Amino acid sequence: MTRLDLVPKWLKLVTGGLFPDVVVASSPQAGRDILGRTDGSAERTVVHDQMRHLFGCNLFDLPNDRWIPRRRVLQPVFTKQRVREFAGHMVHAAEAVAGAWTDGTLVDLDAECRRLTLRALGRSVLGLNLDERAEEIAAPMRVALRYVANRSTRPVRAPRWLPTPARRRARAATADLRRLAYEVLQACRADPGRDAPLVHALIAARDPATGQGLSDDDICNELIVFMFAGHDTTATALAYAMWALGRHPDLQQRVAAEAAAIGSRELTSEDVPRLGYTVQVLHEALRLCPPAAATSRLALKDIEVDGYRVTAGTILSFGIYAVQRDLALWEHPLTFDPDRFSPAKSAGRDRWQYLPFGAGPRSCIGDHFAMLEATLALATIIRRAEIHSEKTDFPIAVPFTTIAAEPIPARMRPRDAEECGR
Repeated sequence: MTRLDLVPKWLKLVTGGLFPDVVVASSPQAGRDILGRTDGSAERTVVHDQMRHLFGCNLFDLPNDRWIPRRRVLQPVFTKQRVREFAGHMVHAAEAVAGAWTDGTLVDLDAECRRLTLRALGRSVLGLNLDERAEEIAAPMRVALRYVANRSTRPVRAPRWLPTPARRRARAATADLRRLAYEVLQACRADPGRDAPLVHALIAARDPATGQGLSDDDICNELIVFMFAGHDTTATALAYAMWALGRHPDLQQRVAAEAAAIGSRELTSEDVPRLGYTVQVLHEALRLCPPAAATSRLALKDIEVDGYRVTAGTILSFGIYAVQRDLALWEHPLTFDPDRFSPAKSAGRDRWQYLPFGAGPRSCIGDHFAMLEATLALATIIRRAEIHSEKTDFPIAVPFTTIAAEPIPARMRPRDAEECGR
């Protein structure tokens, strides 16, 4: 565990302790102590506060006391059984994207996966055809998230009332996203048969304790965050998995054979139990390229983290990327090896050394949705096309979540009928 002094002591004295200490930890026990707390002693940090002021209150950024009832309302929407209703559009999107590749097509895996997940998001969540409107989500989301990331990491921030150019751009971007969310919501209210299952599920959601539903503002806030989480992180996980398989033809063939064994019909959520190795590939991709490189909490009182006393007011940063590549925890940690997630090798593994969707009470509510969509998409694509990656590495950047830092080129070869299971 490392304590960072990001601000000179003289400046702390001048500003009266305005700048908190930061503790960085990357051990399974530290993950348990930071993320697994249920006693209210650790709270969301400044980045969540910045998101709340820009995007509105949602499940990701609400403080603990307001998060509990929101989670209670939304939990039934994201059960394993319920998310199966949302999965079909991802398969359709994957079929369409892979079907456009001809022999020798050079593609950017990152761009293709973003196109795929945006198309699926539009159909399964928003009830929109985003093939021509993808930038209505992607462009303003980039602007807004860049603003949140930049403002959260500055030791000195301009007051919120000051209309800086960056703040004006971020607010305009968020307003664009909110208009789209309201457009979708009103269309679904006007047409209960509109094919937008997640929106209808949010409209119908009720707190089991109080019977209270979500306001239109609440629903739109959740939709805005889901626009981001539903395409950005899934796209990167898929791109990394496809790039890795493109570097390892033997592993790619195992995925192709597994999918082909199901036959040539369109895959469904019922097929996932037969796609065990495909799931392992995605787990390994998420280990090496987790959606969030780190996550943080604010200690509200003195607590113990992996045997160390941490004082109230300290920011606790847990390094997911670091712990998932730790030589002391993983054999050959930099090697892409999906077999490490086989049932036999996973047995007895510390739950807190693999945290791609976070852990504890505030883990990602959409993890089942993300894994279901990614599994069906990856199996569909590898069944239809053979990938040959042209780069030996997958450079990453962390402007907010983990993303590809540059294009990831690969050559595609459509598989013949026998390879596809036809």
